[in-house]
Amino acid sequence: MVVVGAGQAGLSASYHLLRKGVDHVVLDANDGPGGAWRHRWASLTLGAAHRVHDLPGFPLGSPDPSLPASQVVADYYGRFEQEYGVPVERPVRVSAVTSSGDLLEVATSEGTWRTAVLLNATGTWDKPHWPYYPGRETFLGEQLHTHDFVSASALAGKHVVVVGGGTSAVQFLLQLAPVATTTWVTRRPVEFVSRPFDPEWGREVEKRVEARVRAGLPAGSVISNTGLPLTPEYQRGIDAGILLARPMFTSIEPDGVRFADGSFVPADVILWATGFRASLDHLAPLHLREPGGGIRVEGTTVVRDPRIQLVGYGPSASTLGATRAGRAAALAATRYLSSEAAA
Repeated sequence: MVVVGAGQAGLSASYHLLRKGVDHVVLDANDGPGGAWRHRWASLTLGAAHRVHDLPGFPLGSPDPSLPASQVVADYYGRFEQEYGVPVERPVRVSAVTSSGDLLEVATSEGTWRTAVLLNATGTWDKPHWPYYPGRETFLGEQLHTHDFVSASALAGKHVVVVGGGTSAVQFLLQLAPVATTTWVTRRPVEFVSRPFDPEWGREVEKRVEARVRAGLPAGSVISNTGLPLTPEYQRGIDAGILLARPMFTSIEPDGVRFADGSFVPADVILWATGFRASLDHLAPLHLREPGGGIRVEGTTVVRDPRIQLVGYGPSASTLGATRAGRAAALAATRYLSSEAAA
């Protein structure tokens, strides 16, 4: 069996495959452990990041919350891989998965693997979403995405238009406030939620996302299903006038952005905190998408091709659901192999 991706979901799946005695390989495009976390900007501390959920059988414990999240998670995932002997190969970048009779052929930067089942756990980090607005190509300043953000100090003294209504946008605004001026713009009104973001809340969100995926629709952004937690830090940002969003601009001009009411904001930088899409281009040859644009799954099994287990997609695209989805995918893949062997 081939598992693609060694993030939280992929490692969870490998753990359960190992326990079932299923021979498999985990192909990871990164140079080392940590999945997408290893690429997070250094100023994102563990305390400010989304909660890092435990991998199976291997509690994270209580690392120093002031440490960079990228460092903590890369170390944690690396220790997990060593502890359980995860059969990971890296760096191996998968370029295409095609059907060859009963088997799947996985073409990569390091050759081709053939497998009866593919467990895909590639997440979203490799596919940043850059929405188009008229004039974007004419802007003479700097444009960067969450994917490319390094530090607030690199933007010191500039006016930064931050685009997006999610957690990353809020974190950027708070980090930039001491060194730069900002304008925050969002496509829909920002909803700050005072309820606790606990497991019960997480299950409610997963149900909403799962309903869309079952209908063959794109899962939608996380923030459209969650809102933003009204933490004391965020409340201070609101009170200070930092976290006050304007409606989305209508066009981009060479030296700034234009709004529907005709007003204009000069800008040196546009920071697109506009999220990511599922990184699934390598599965395109299998034609898995439904007319609605999404991939329909039952649990983690792709309806159009049950040889494919899809995790880190839809309801399992969060740290809350990924570990559980890895287990579900491993069990479903094992059942599929058993049924094929008995046929």
